[in-house]
Amino acid sequence: PQVMGETSQAYDEIFTLSYVTGRSVGIGAYLVRLGQRVIQMNQGPMILTGFSALNKLLGKEVYTSQDQLGGPQVMVPNGVTHEQVADDQAGVASIIKWISFVPKSVGALPAVRESHDSVERDVEWRPTPTPYDPRMMLAGTADARGFFDTGSFKEYLAGWGKSVVVGRGRLGGIPMGAIAVETRLVDKVVPADPADPNSREAILPQAGQVLFPDSSYKTAQAIRDFDKEGLPLMMFANWRGFSGGSRDMAGEILKFGAMIVDALREYSNPVFIYLPPHGELRGGSWVVVDPTINEDKMEMYADLDSRGGILEPAGITEIKFRLADQLKAMHRLDPSLQLLDNELENLMDDETGAAEIKKQIEAREETLKPVYMQAATEFADLHDKTGRMKAKGVIKAAVPWKNSRQFFFHLTMRRIVQDDLVQQLKNADNTLNTTAAIDVLKTMCTCDWEDNKAVVDYFTTQADAVAEKIKATRVSAIKAQMSILESELSGM
Repeated sequence: PQVMGETSQAYDEIFTLSYVTGRSVGIGAYLVRLGQRVIQMNQGPMILTGFSALNKLLGKEVYTSQDQLGGPQVMVPNGVTHEQVADDQAGVASIIKWISFVPKSVGALPAVRESHDSVERDVEWRPTPTPYDPRMMLAGTADARGFFDTGSFKEYLAGWGKSVVVGRGRLGGIPMGAIAVETRLVDKVVPADPADPNSREAILPQAGQVLFPDSSYKTAQAIRDFDKEGLPLMMFANWRGFSGGSRDMAGEILKFGAMIVDALREYSNPVFIYLPPHGELRGGSWVVVDPTINEDKMEMYADLDSRGGILEPAGITEIKFRLADQLKAMHRLDPSLQLLDNELENLMDDETGAAEIKKQIEAREETLKPVYMQAATEFADLHDKTGRMKAKGVIKAAVPWKNSRQFFFHLTMRRIVQDDLVQQLKNADNTLNTTAAIDVLKTMCTCDWEDNKAVVDYFTTQADAVAEKIKATRVSAIKAQMSILESELSGM
């Protein structure tokens, strides 16, 4: 039906949100899914076929209610339902809350509003080296405030892909999408099939800091939703890699991991990748969020206590500092081994004495192996620290967690204002690319270009001058186009 195609198109063009307050059957269930964002009431099942029709098809009484087929207990864990509510009052409240994050019209700037929570304050709750609840990092606790404005963060898709946490919050009044990583062990429950008497419920453990098929899909889906809503994205990256076992490879993790890259490549709003304290970004998980995927919109930052690299230090030493290399280094550096080597050379004709010296050499090598491996691992760890990441250009700056709220507020405001002006310049002159448009703004700006707050203040106070510059750019572009057309016309 035409309405299905139009609903699918609507997701790409406007903000879509469905509230399932009663039974949605067949096409109705598909329409809800095509709108992507779904709030489901406890008594609002989404089904394709009624339970009685399925029982007739199976020839026995298998299902007893519609909820077994499409109730919240089915649709929340599979990621169709973003949020579950108890009644219509809670449903309407959730709709209003969600709409509050969305701009008033497509293409408008984010719906920034005044915040009671000062952006100048420190982020009080600090991630620990041991597993913790990432929601406390985002929302804070009763005793320690988190990254987002107090009381503003709301999680969505909580029952699906539990190794990743996604939601929306405000930073100094700026609405933002947020993605954080679960560091604790979580369980994925695969329900039994009532139609198969041999099936059993399965509980699959999922390690923290690892991307699985469901959490990869969830991450990609959330990124797309945030972009359609015009939200800047804050991604607290803390992944050690993808789960590459045979079960997850068969579960299409390669496909869903690639979807993260696709979603980030198409993202049209600012994206900030931030490695939190004691966080690490490794292997394939770095590859799918690297800023080179979308250099116009993505930037990466890191806390001073975070780590980043393709392999962990233990893996690097295993490859780069093998046993032969270790022994070579020992004999080059250790005075005792050097003395034993000299003695061995002098006893080449004495087999008994040489054998004894060799035993002493082997014993000394065994004693030194843990020390040399520890030193090598520490050296490899130095390569993964923030200073080295900055020197290699893979992160833009080191941002202490305590000051991250203030830093990212001013950076986000700057990117919102700057990206809007860049787009206006590119619309005025279609020969300009993003870099050229930024150069135009940079030549106008009389303040320190690296000071985010000062740049925002300049463009805000000098809005009329900037508008005149955009107008002049448009006039010049039209004249240049007319000149080209005249040249073509005279050559005919």
